[in-house]
Order: sequence, then structure tokens, then C-alpha cells
Amino acid sequence: MDIYSVIKKPLVTEKSTVARDEGNKYIFEVDRRATKIEIRNAVEKIFKVKVLNVRTMNFVGKKKRLGRVIGSRNDWKKAVVTLAPGSSIEVFEGV
Repeated sequence: MDIYSVIKKPLVTEKSTVARDEGNKYIFEVDRRATKIEIRNAVEKIFKVKVLNVRTMNFVGKKKRLGRVIGSRNDWKKAVVTLAPGSSIEVFEGV
């Protein structure tokens, strides 16, 4: 899998901001088929940092209803990437 297709987007929320400030953890939405090793390699090569740990979570899309039509949101996967002390990703700085 291409390293640029593994990481879809960074997730910037209050919880991710606290995790970044306190534990040097960065949160990304990643491809559902990506493994922890692929996520680790993608983050290290794209942002040029040292990754210590990768934790992943799978989320099932919520059911949504509009009138008589019932649909659902897409399933997605979240990765929490812990960086080595002294490393940081510049994309998140100042957000």
C-alpha cells in the first residue's frame, strides 16, 4: 500500500490536542485495511519522526435516517501514534 494512501487525515479535537500536549501522541484517520506496521512506516517517512507505538481502533458507521430512508455512515479506522521524546509533527503546531 502506498504510504500516502495509508493516512487519510489528522484528527484535531480537544481530546487529541490534550493527548498531543501531555503524551506526545498524534491521532490520524487511516485506511481501514492498513496495519500498524504500515501506519508506523507511513508516519516515519512522511513526517520524518521516530514512532514508538501505534494503537488502532475500528469504528462502525452510525445508522442514520432521513424520512423513510435508512442509511449509514462509512466505517473508519483511527490510529493513535506515540512519538519519541523530542519529536513533533509541524502540521499540528499552532492548532
